[in-house]
Amino acid sequence: MIKLYGHPFASFAWKVLIAAYERQVLFEFCMVDPDHPENQARMKALSPTGQFPALVDGDVEVTQSNAIIEYLDHVGNAPRLIPSDPKAALQARMLCDVFDAYIHHPMQRIVAESLRAEGQQDPRRPAEARVELDKAYAWLSTRVSDAFAAGKTMTIADCAAAPALFYADWVHPIPDGPLKDYRARILAHRSVARVVDEARPFRGFFPLGAPDRD
Repeated sequence: MIKLYGHPFASFAWKVLIAAYERQVLFEFCMVDPDHPENQARMKALSPTGQFPALVDGDVEVTQSNAIIEYLDHVGNAPRLIPSDPKAALQARMLCDVFDAYIHHPMQRIVAESLRAEGQQDPRRPAEARVELDKAYAWLSTRVSDAFAAGKTMTIADCAAAPALFYADWVHPIPDGPLKDYRARILAHRSVARVVDEARPFRGFFPLGAPDRD
């Protein structure tokens, strides 16, 4: 059976969990935390930095969330997350990269700054990340469709968008408009809602304090 290594509250692990649920793939979830040292050790061997997620399927080992999603696209019975049409596939992969690079990473920089020791924090770093988020919010608001991120069906772009927008709105609220409406729609989607619910017990881990919503 496929094994997925990660943590239910980790944003990049969300991406592959959403894909697995959407594709109806059977898997064993291997929790990576101090209570499971064997999984921590395995994760260090699977990833250059020991950062999850990772997938193991027999002798196949895959790290990096987007590569894992593409692997999952070849198992399971549900519609694929990489469109068969080359132009549609390019659009989905492009938006996936945008959500990763311009929503996910700036959000994580804001969170990471709050974890720095007193005296080592620099308010310029989160301020710069917030500017990046504002630019990305505006750009994406003109491009997300009125259904899913890249059209009428769910794609890899939505797997990236859901966790990125979920946490980004916690640290730097998304203005009212198309992107915020899309966030609400994707969080209500069955496979995404399942991942959100599975992560609820861990919300106390959020360094900036989890808001009483979502």
